[in-house]
Amino acid sequence: MMADAHALPSLFPLLPELILAIAAIAFLMIGAFDKEDVTPTISVLTIVAMLGCAAVLGFMPTDRTTFEGAFVLDAFARYMKILTLIAAAVTVAMTMGYARHQAFSRFEYPVILLLATVGMMLMISADDTIALYLGLELQSLAIYVAVSINRDSVRSTEAGLKYFVLGALSSGMLLYGISLIYGFTGSTQFAGIAAAIGAEGVGLGIVFGIVFVLAGLAFKVSAVPFHMWTPDVYEGAPSPVTAFMASAPKIAAMALFVRVVSDAFEPAMIQWQQIVIFLSIASMLLGAFAAIGQTNIKRLMAYSSIGHVGYALIGIAAGTEQGILGVVVYMTIYLVMTLGSFACILSMRRADEGMVEDIADLSGLIRTKPWMAVAFTALLFSLAGIPPLVGFWGKLYVFLAAVEADLLPLAVIGALSSAVAAFYYLRIIKVMMFDEPKDRFEPMAAELRVVLAVASGFTVFFFLVWTPILSAALTAAKSLLL
Repeated sequence: MMADAHALPSLFPLLPELILAIAAIAFLMIGAFDKEDVTPTISVLTIVAMLGCAAVLGFMPTDRTTFEGAFVLDAFARYMKILTLIAAAVTVAMTMGYARHQAFSRFEYPVILLLATVGMMLMISADDTIALYLGLELQSLAIYVAVSINRDSVRSTEAGLKYFVLGALSSGMLLYGISLIYGFTGSTQFAGIAAAIGAEGVGLGIVFGIVFVLAGLAFKVSAVPFHMWTPDVYEGAPSPVTAFMASAPKIAAMALFVRVVSDAFEPAMIQWQQIVIFLSIASMLLGAFAAIGQTNIKRLMAYSSIGHVGYALIGIAAGTEQGILGVVVYMTIYLVMTLGSFACILSMRRADEGMVEDIADLSGLIRTKPWMAVAFTALLFSLAGIPPLVGFWGKLYVFLAAVEADLLPLAVIGALSSAVAAFYYLRIIKVMMFDEPKDRFEPMAAELRVVLAVASGFTVFFFLVWTPILSAALTAAKSLLL
């Protein structure tokens, strides 16, 4: 018995994280000691490592835990990790063409994204508040550096500083909430917290703890009123970093949000449901109305992401298997639409001006780059939720989950805010289709062409691959409620 008590924890469930961490250290050493520019090579190796880990995850057995239950690998974690790895790999690939024109082309950048991805994967599998915080901080510290990596840009440095200061504030709130939860339940593990709340009831201290924990998590998903960093950081960060932040960290943070409320706070559903409903409504409304007056497309995408987080939170608020399924499906669809949109944004480059970010710069795109204009139009219609494109079905799943959970007013508010949000997507389409054309953009990089083609193709022809995706998402949702 003593031998068992002191046995080393199994590292097999951590295999993908270990592979990425070792790869990051190896790539850092290669870059530091190689006198030539090895950034393209390290970028390719990073993509191979990420996609390789996604393939490994696809074959790994689930329902495994390690470190005394602090780390769990179930079907939900596997699905969300694969999504996160795909998002991270695609954003690294999208950077390669951009980096050829920018001063921040340095080998540290793909290594930083690799370390951020390790943190995100730890977040998704965290079943303990300490593991949650460690994963969250590893991801956050890496992204702080990525945002401000272009040291010659005042905007990039300012964005990194804003994100760091507000991120530190949110981490403090999260830690305070975790300490309250531990103080009143005597456990850091999600199962122990749920058991203590179920046995002793939801006291005032528990409520305060839940509020602070959810406030910290709301910052990571940029839900209102903890969204204040999002427009400035999206605009100020280099565009590939913005694409990364809008995709992979959103998926990981939303997965963590789902696991915390489903596992740790499940007995206090009445309390946390009210908080999530408020976050959802506020995010949907602000995302719909604040984006209307934006002229910078990256700021517009920031408010768009805030609105989409609000729609995903509807599924969490439902607190049912159907609701979790809605979140998983919605984040899958959101990932594809976001990556495709940023492939277009990264292609907004002119020889004499460099990168341009104003919506007006897309004027008459249908006459200068018709293929790009048509693909971007399909993605924007999908983001607006126009049927029969895939974005409509993502919203339908979360709205149906809300109706089944007797949250009809929440679904109605979501539908109305979606109608308002359609205005600013349609405004971009109008600029591309009917305004006088401006100077032609430079040719689109090959990797951006591939991303845009796949994303727009999925948006229109999603029904060809919908059955296996829905089946995997359903398995993931069921595993979380076992």
